[in-house]
Amino acid sequence: MQIIPDLKNNISFDDFKAEVLNDYKIAVRSRECSLLGRREVLTGKAKFGIFGDGKEVPQLAMAKAFLKGDWRSGYYRDQTFMMAIGELTMEQFFAGLYANTDLAIEPMSAGRQMGGHFTTHSLDDKGRWKDLTKQYNSSADISPTAGQMPRLLGLAQASKIYRHVKDINPSGFSVNGNEVAWGTIGNASTSEGLFFETINAAGVLQVPMIISVWDDEYGISVHAKHQTTKENISEILKGFQRDKHNKGYEILRVKGWDYANLIETYQEASAIAREEHVPVLIHVTELTQPQGHSTSGSHERYKSRERLDWETKHDCNIKMREWVIENGIADNETLTDIERTIKRDVREAKKSAWATFLKPVLKDQKSLVSILTQIAATSPNSAFITNIKNSVIAIDEPTQKDILTQARKALRYILRETSPEKELLRKWIDSQFETNQPKFSSHLYVETERSPVLIKEVKPIYAEDAPTVDGRIIIRDNFDAIFKSRPEALIFGEDSGNIGDVNQGLEGLQEKYGELRIADAGIREATIVGQGIGMALRGLRPIAEIQYLDYIMYALQIISDDLATVHYRTKGKQKAPLIIRTRGHRLEGIWHSGSQMGGILNLTRGIHILVPRNMTKAAGFYNTLLMGDDPALVVECLNGYRLKEKMPSNLSDIKTPLGVVETIKKGNDITLVSYGSTLRIVEQAAKELLTVGIDAEVIDIQSLLPFDLNHDIVKSIIKTNRLLVIDEDVPGGASAYILNEILNTQNAYQYLDSQPKTLTAKAHRPAYGNDGDYFSKPSIEDVFEAVYDIMHELAPSDFPKLR
Repeated sequence: MQIIPDLKNNISFDDFKAEVLNDYKIAVRSRECSLLGRREVLTGKAKFGIFGDGKEVPQLAMAKAFLKGDWRSGYYRDQTFMMAIGELTMEQFFAGLYANTDLAIEPMSAGRQMGGHFTTHSLDDKGRWKDLTKQYNSSADISPTAGQMPRLLGLAQASKIYRHVKDINPSGFSVNGNEVAWGTIGNASTSEGLFFETINAAGVLQVPMIISVWDDEYGISVHAKHQTTKENISEILKGFQRDKHNKGYEILRVKGWDYANLIETYQEASAIAREEHVPVLIHVTELTQPQGHSTSGSHERYKSRERLDWETKHDCNIKMREWVIENGIADNETLTDIERTIKRDVREAKKSAWATFLKPVLKDQKSLVSILTQIAATSPNSAFITNIKNSVIAIDEPTQKDILTQARKALRYILRETSPEKELLRKWIDSQFETNQPKFSSHLYVETERSPVLIKEVKPIYAEDAPTVDGRIIIRDNFDAIFKSRPEALIFGEDSGNIGDVNQGLEGLQEKYGELRIADAGIREATIVGQGIGMALRGLRPIAEIQYLDYIMYALQIISDDLATVHYRTKGKQKAPLIIRTRGHRLEGIWHSGSQMGGILNLTRGIHILVPRNMTKAAGFYNTLLMGDDPALVVECLNGYRLKEKMPSNLSDIKTPLGVVETIKKGNDITLVSYGSTLRIVEQAAKELLTVGIDAEVIDIQSLLPFDLNHDIVKSIIKTNRLLVIDEDVPGGASAYILNEILNTQNAYQYLDSQPKTLTAKAHRPAYGNDGDYFSKPSIEDVFEAVYDIMHELAPSDFPKLR
């Protein structure tokens, strides 16, 4: 384990030598893990490998400046850094490569991500926060290039919030906002828009963020001349350099093989960011990538002989070795002994990790062979069973898939048999799924008492003289109560601050609670969400406002790849309970249609999707979510801010339950299911249907994810025997999801006497003109006629053809 010294105080030369040699050992250990890791992939023991070779020395320098309480948001080559701060052992490195599903053995993701993706545990086994100020922290990595950048911004901003916002209890999360957020990125990935968006936002916000660019001149096979203007990221970012008149960045440059200067540079960066809350960019140049980009190819194919020769000479480990000898810290013989010992240790760690990975599988293999032997002794299909048993025995290094596949095939041969041995096999297969499926599927959502799904409903209470107000007043007053009672809550987004959002749902709150808690943000949706993720990871309760649902598209990658997977990819060891607030439904115009729910639903499993029909329901959702630890998207009805609602007397206590539908109108003839603003159209159509003798039941979904946990919709269908789903998304969008839930999850098909139907918007986005909405999305008349047609098919004499 690395011992990070107090470099501000003088240390003896002997201590200095010991520290340098310890660093060199970590660098060599990391390199040997990379080299042996590649071989393990090529032999088939691991599926894929991407390693940190060539980046070892600068990561040692970064580790020395990284203090407890700090956070990392990095990319998949930071193994040396993780080893240097004591958060990654050699055995854990190989356990990650083999995708061991035991979190105690593979703490980075329990095999849910490929090796090279690192994290630390922010939560204990009950999902409660640990003291993050007393440990080194790494937010869980993701693979999408530059995807770590938006989250980095939020991790840094949290320090600013903790330093400057009064009344927040920082215990366990911050010490006076002194924590620095450290980001790492490859030079090629700086071409991504997320990088530039984050760089700009951090410069505006002035947060303690240090971003290291590991520059080895290539992005897979593509040279920097095809990636970056002037082939130099720090050169083209010069305009961000701060001066005595303007805030901005401190930009530092250092060669990646220069051990002494790297340490000095990182100490300087740490002091600037930590004390002044100024972002710093460190451009680390002249790095190499000895094994190429990954195990999927060889860099000899695209690098010239001259470049390869240069990389051999400028390998950071080789250069550090030369520096150690030149400065009399150790001689060649000593270093050779160190390297030889480390090679042996890494091989032993690899063997140990592989044996640990195989142990439970071999146990299951032995168990299955025993069961198959018993079956073969009595079954008429003994020959077939024996062949399967021999196939299982012949697998030297089996996987769970190998064993379970053979077990399930064996069951087919004894389909028509009745025996204790057959029952034993069936139970064994079931137990395998019960044991193994959660290893791959658990923790998509919070599984503790902090699950918002467990929060019970609290209905609104109305006084006899309750005033009728605009919906925006209800949402505003509820937010006011939230910010008053929760100092850790804050909201930010486009126009959220000074004018109180475009619909006045935050009117006057910035003046009341300050610019840090009720904040305006630039037009940069991905980093608005990133701010929320990072701050949520650090114990705050952020609400990220995206002005319209359409603009979610700019942030959908971050929501899908990062936010929705935080809890899952850490197997419950990190949480980011961010609430994303937006508005949509029934909008006009191609770019403001506000109805792309199908895409959102299918890309964001891992967050809750809530679609309240009015502002009282929306207020209740916010109150519920703040009681739990899951992230969520709340879509308010854009045309609901001016609609009149009664003001509840218990506004701040209202809780709208997740996964619970509400029956708006009872009826016996057909079940109509919808949500959001379209529900009001359905309600009106249901009233008009009464005039022709059709009594429809109207159900408000309210919560798309989770969906109708009590299966109340199927209870309605048992009564009506007919179903129409009305949705303003495109055909096959949200309506397909809703229909699947009703028919396949709730098994409603068995109670239907008519074909279940959907009524959706047209396949195109809505046209802008005055009649665009009428001809693009379901209207009252469309709903009326769709229901009437279903009833006509049932009883044509009672309901003559309409048109």
